[in-house]
Amino acid sequence: MSTRTVLHQADIARALTRISHEILESNRGPDNLVLLGIPTRGVTLAHRIAGLVEDFGGVSIPVGALDVTMYRDDLHRNPTRAPQPTSIPPGGIDGRVVVLVDDVLFSGRSIRAALDALQDIGRPTAVRLATLVDRGHRELPIRPDFVGKNLPSARDERVNVRLAEIDGAEEVTIES
Repeated sequence: MSTRTVLHQADIARALTRISHEILESNRGPDNLVLLGIPTRGVTLAHRIAGLVEDFGGVSIPVGALDVTMYRDDLHRNPTRAPQPTSIPPGGIDGRVVVLVDDVLFSGRSIRAALDALQDIGRPTAVRLATLVDRGHRELPIRPDFVGKNLPSARDERVNVRLAEIDGAEEVTIES
């Protein structure tokens, strides 16, 4: 098995800065934004994006976590982790623009599950998708609005995102 690093710490920081600016530009400012990270690394990325937005404009954006484990349609095939808590910021998501944040977009099944989970929580004005890595191979008609890096990969390769807060390292690698 070979592993190659495709994004280093500085690359990840640049990508998140760009995504943060694009979110603000698309929304015409921070009003009515809510960031919901998909555990595990999506939550960390959502907090980083919120921190960057606060650095740019001095405005705090609410951040939460949206666990999609029990909404997945492939639980019978894929081993899964234990469900993690969903935390919706005070004020909820009704009438807000929700930006779902995930680390890697692959088949689109996690995002479909997130949309189902959102439906049980409230009714946002709009839902957007931000992902650090889009590796293609979509099985569902889902497209990210904000992408850190498009990373073409073979279906049998594995893309790993490591973040300092969780993994003690900061990189994106591909294993083949």
